[in-house]
Amino acid sequence: MVPIVLPPKKRFAFMTAITRDEVAHLARLSRLALDESELDTLAAQLGDILTAVAKVQEVAQGDIPPSSHALPLTNVYRPDEARPGLAHDQAMAGAPAVEDQRFRVPRILGEEG
Repeated sequence: MVPIVLPPKKRFAFMTAITRDEVAHLARLSRLALDESELDTLAAQLGDILTAVAKVQEVAQGDIPPSSHALPLTNVYRPDEARPGLAHDQAMAGAPAVEDQRFRVPRILGEEG
């Protein structure tokens, strides 16, 4: 992975406070229903997080390139190899219910019309 290095003056400008209205806006975008006390609590907590990120950013300025991990990562996955799968009869033999040669599952959504 090649790290992306931004020019020192244009790295990141973090805000250290978030308003209650901004939390309410984010909640609306996320389709979260938050009450008044939750908005106040989250505004304070998100402000603390932004402050901590700003402190880390101050320390990280200079010759330290941004990274996503402290240690280099390597791919530990096996290579993809095509293998034979189950025959249709074998797959259906393990199903709790079969209908028209397919798995039968309970309906979870109402009829749409």
